[in-house]
Amino acid sequence: MSRKRALISDAFNLKKRRNGTEQFGATAAEEGPADIKSSLEYLMTLFPRKLFNDALPQIVLKHQLYSIHSDRTLVDKELNKMRERGDLLMFQLGFDAEAFGLVFTSDYKAKVLAGEEGKTTQPTVERFLEKVVTVCTDLSFTKDKMLKEFLFTDSEITQLVKSGVLTVRDAGSWWLSIPNSGKFTKYFIKGRKAVLNMVKKSKYGEVLKAEIEERRTNSQVKFHMKYHIHDIVGAELVESIPTTSGTLLRFVDS
Repeated sequence: MSRKRALISDAFNLKKRRNGTEQFGATAAEEGPADIKSSLEYLMTLFPRKLFNDALPQIVLKHQLYSIHSDRTLVDKELNKMRERGDLLMFQLGFDAEAFGLVFTSDYKAKVLAGEEGKTTQPTVERFLEKVVTVCTDLSFTKDKMLKEFLFTDSEITQLVKSGVLTVRDAGSWWLSIPNSGKFTKYFIKGRKAVLNMVKKSKYGEVLKAEIEERRTNSQVKFHMKYHIHDIVGAELVESIPTTSGTLLRFVDS
């Protein structure tokens, strides 16, 4: 190969690395369905169950997967397949229109049923899990659909809202929701802001990923540091840049 062609090839490869999200848990060549599922399982392990007394299912945000797999279309496609098979649920988390939570269906059902044990709402919630959650991939439900298709009464819908499996979207419609997830949202937002500030306040607004992962968390950061890093990279709040010293995180001015 001539020197000129070698330089062009190097420049092309550098551009490819810069344009693609830095791979944390998989290489671009490994981006198959099984790898997306294993990446999802890995991210689930970063969820702090003990912080919520093991009352919440493990929650991953969809964009966290984009920090591992640069092909977002493939990620979305495989997640939809998992949802259609009934293995995975997706939730609109409310604090951001682009924030979608992912929870394994079996984990969601187990936590919801454990929380409902002995309550008057239990039979209605059990029917909702069986007749709606298991078969429907909708993120929200209209009153018309709940009454006519799923055959719930107005009072039963009220019970579902009370139990936390539905939350009001607007007049006459509800989001599918995760009971008692308000504390998760609160801690998540606080932690995201704190970790972003760590990057922003670093020299030149950039820091090595390995270095920030080793930092001691403060009272604002209650989750695993890696959980937040996958969030801010996947949400493109920081740039992830490969360097000879390792992955560099650079603050992005919005």
